[in-house]
Amino acid sequence: MSKIKILLIAAISMLPSIHYGQHTDQINSNRPGETMSAYAVGKSVIQIETGVYGIKQNHSLLNYDANGFGVDATLRWGLFMEKLELIVDIQYQNETYTSLLNKTAIADFKQTVLGAKYLIYDPFKNYEKKVNIYSWKANRAFNWHQLIPAISGFVGVNYSAENNPYALSNRNPTVSRYPAQFSPKAMLITQNHFGDGRWVLVSNITADYIGTDFPSYGYAITLTRGFNNKWSGFVENQGLKSDLYADAIVRGGTAYLLNKDMQIDASISTSLKDTPSALYGGIGFSWRYDANYQEVRINIDNKDSDKKALKRAKKTKKG
Repeated sequence: MSKIKILLIAAISMLPSIHYGQHTDQINSNRPGETMSAYAVGKSVIQIETGVYGIKQNHSLLNYDANGFGVDATLRWGLFMEKLELIVDIQYQNETYTSLLNKTAIADFKQTVLGAKYLIYDPFKNYEKKVNIYSWKANRAFNWHQLIPAISGFVGVNYSAENNPYALSNRNPTVSRYPAQFSPKAMLITQNHFGDGRWVLVSNITADYIGTDFPSYGYAITLTRGFNNKWSGFVENQGLKSDLYADAIVRGGTAYLLNKDMQIDASISTSLKDTPSALYGGIGFSWRYDANYQEVRINIDNKDSDKKALKRAKKTKKG
């Protein structure tokens, strides 16, 4: 190997690696799935994710049907730092329940949550993937580092207005109505990127309505595949458990990137039980405003002196 090649390898080894902040070139929306991603949108970035859906339910034991629609919206705001994100999540639902004897209409906010998400651990920070210039096989081998997930935590508060029929609380027996209430919500979030980054696995473990008469616990796992620069698809499994309600839901859908800051999506969901059975179908839109974002770059210290880098390059010399 010529001296020029040795010096080239040494120079590459001594170059500082660059790790970018959590802002990406293209919008990364949580839609159309229900999981929350581990990464924030980026400092000073504002993102809105909204959609409409229809719902059809049938309860085999109570013998009723329910049909309706809903609107959901999530505001994500990168606040103070790259790792922190403020989240406002609301969902409004309108349904009509029909049984043999009567028909009842219900319409209210099914969910109102205010909280914050913080990235606890980023496996790509201070990580440099080694490239073997002599072995194609080594470079194509499975990267075990992919198994290490990014980890985030979310804490927030639920709000249910007085007499909200969707509230997970007991009626007040003295006034025969649901009282207004606040309750904590917490979530552990993990995220893995596999292969060339087109496969993304996100998991959420949630404790909801903490401290109320009917706390709720759940999980959600989403696997997303990017097909090309515009299209992506996902499959998802979600489980919910409380003393009032339990269910397992499977979900699937697709998203299309209109431009770097806009995305549209469509999805369909179904429950795995019949008390009640539920079928959802929805479409959505996501938009990002990042005009005030300033790119964050973090130099990765290779913890290697110039002499060591040159020595390592010479060791790779062959012939």
